[in-house]
Amino acid sequence: MKTYSQKASEINREWWVIDASSMPLGKLAVVIADKLMGKSKVTYTPHIDNGDYVIVTNAKNLVVTGDKMIAKKYYRHSGYPGGIKELRLEEVIEKDASRAIREAVKGMMPKNKLAAERLKRLRVFDGAEHAHAAQNPKEIK
Repeated sequence: MKTYSQKASEINREWWVIDASSMPLGKLAVVIADKLMGKSKVTYTPHIDNGDYVIVTNAKNLVVTGDKMIAKKYYRHSGYPGGIKELRLEEVIEKDASRAIREAVKGMMPKNKLAAERLKRLRVFDGAEHAHAAQNPKEIK
């Protein structure tokens, strides 16, 4: 029996919607990364980008456990000496709630040439409404 290898012309993408307030950030990121990579499909092929589109709603109501709202920090650097900046998770959610979800999903994805294209299929919205109703997304429980 030969191993199945999907071709780029056979890719069939679906749309999924998930509520960010339904599960903690880490578990949410795992589910999203799985859908973006296409690992839940039987046609998964590692070198072909056959993942789906994922819509995340209620990013402002993100759930975390423990004291992560205060203890979890996000860093960036300007490139100049002493140019490191840090923000707590609660500040990141207040400023741009989608950044926390994007960073968590990016950390769960493999670091390869397909990662950037996969992350483009992630759509994050602060409220319960989203602009992709025409794609008839299926809900992830």
